[in-house]
Amino acid sequence: MVVEKIFKDEATEEKGERARLASLIGGMAIADLVKTTLGPKGMDKILQSTGRGHEVTVTNDGATILKSLHIDNPAAKILVDISKVQDDEVGDGTTSVVVLAGELLREAEKLLASKIHPMTIIAGLFQASGFAMLPVFPHLLALTFCYCWFRMAAECARNALLQKVVDNKENEEKFKSDLMKIAMTTLSSKILSQDKEYFAKLAVDAVMRLKGSTNLESIQVIKKPGGSLKDSFLDEGFILDKKIGVGQPKRIENAKILVANTAMDTDKVKIYGARVRVDSMSRVAEIEAAEKGKMKEKHADFDGIERLALVTGGEIASTFDNPESVKLGHCKLIEEIMIGEDKLIHFSGVEMGQACTIVLRGASRHVLDEAERSLHDALCVLSQTVNDSRVLLGGGWPEMVMAKDVDELARITPGKKSHAIEAFSKALIAIPTIIADNAGLDSAELVAQLRAEHHKEGVLKELMSSLDLLEIWLSVGFRSIQS
Repeated sequence: MVVEKIFKDEATEEKGERARLASLIGGMAIADLVKTTLGPKGMDKILQSTGRGHEVTVTNDGATILKSLHIDNPAAKILVDISKVQDDEVGDGTTSVVVLAGELLREAEKLLASKIHPMTIIAGLFQASGFAMLPVFPHLLALTFCYCWFRMAAECARNALLQKVVDNKENEEKFKSDLMKIAMTTLSSKILSQDKEYFAKLAVDAVMRLKGSTNLESIQVIKKPGGSLKDSFLDEGFILDKKIGVGQPKRIENAKILVANTAMDTDKVKIYGARVRVDSMSRVAEIEAAEKGKMKEKHADFDGIERLALVTGGEIASTFDNPESVKLGHCKLIEEIMIGEDKLIHFSGVEMGQACTIVLRGASRHVLDEAERSLHDALCVLSQTVNDSRVLLGGGWPEMVMAKDVDELARITPGKKSHAIEAFSKALIAIPTIIADNAGLDSAELVAQLRAEHHKEGVLKELMSSLDLLEIWLSVGFRSIQS
């Protein structure tokens, strides 16, 4: 019997060992690409676009690196999607989640190479698969014939972390201290690491103004070249990156603000002229006085006017057919300010009281772009921690806590399934190992010490003069590890 071809001419099909190998290699290659950026001593990567201008980006942000890649391998694309989801949901840990996924694939390859039947692996790894900790792995492992990995082990790991979390939300002073530690941990591997305490305070102050909200739209970040990074500051108000026009008032108190997304040019009036009829000269004086009390700003970028409408409580008008229905924004003071050599418009006393602006200063555009990405990660993590206030130690400590409990689970699990659970433990230990390798340390020695004393120390012990993690401020939000 002849089987007719069911795929189109341009379609290709891979199955069996070839398909499994392609998926494994693709996933591991992506993990190997970004693992050198992991940890406080991780290296930056230089990315050059292939488009017009060949724009250069210098970054160690995992999500930024992976979004810039052109990838055909389906497993590799899934890892990129994992990183994007982590960035959207938590803001940090974009590199760690990809590295962990790559290590899980590496351990799976070893199990297959040991002639363990795929169905046996599936049975063991099904025990070790936890959607609570690793929600995206079922999709990855469907490609490698290992659907539903590591359920029992991941649940075991999650329970181990739940027993170690600290929650100081009831104590405002301690909770703010926890937020500072988390922000500093996030910034430790970024371009802002030299001034991490300063920028951590900026980020914490900005997030605390949100009063529990996770809407970061009310926190604006403006980049202005010039000065040093430490010249950056937090302003309690909204700053529009435009200057006031010639002949317009430079200061208005108790202002009503109309935000319009429609043409307001007077070019036709200037060219063809216009005729205004009034019944007395006093009306002309009133019109002139009203014009002098108005400030007009044209051609602001759409992101700027959207944010302006949000913080002032107004609505964006797209037509003036019914002007009385347009909701106006309000603020106590509009004035022109100078930042460096640039003039900007400052709105203070806005209706959204928690609105604020972080002004970043730096020597070049590349420095400012990377500083913005770093600060964004810190703001995202802090906003999530405000809602889920559970905190863990960092520096490889959570991975070792989880690995210890998973090892215990593997020890009491009979049969070949225990190999799959043990593989999960090995993948977890790879995280502190890579952090140590990137720092130029003896990872084998440090991980052995960490395994012995994981309950009080992290992998960065020698780098930080043998101080306890609580003293060196290496803390992470539970949500970052859980995700």
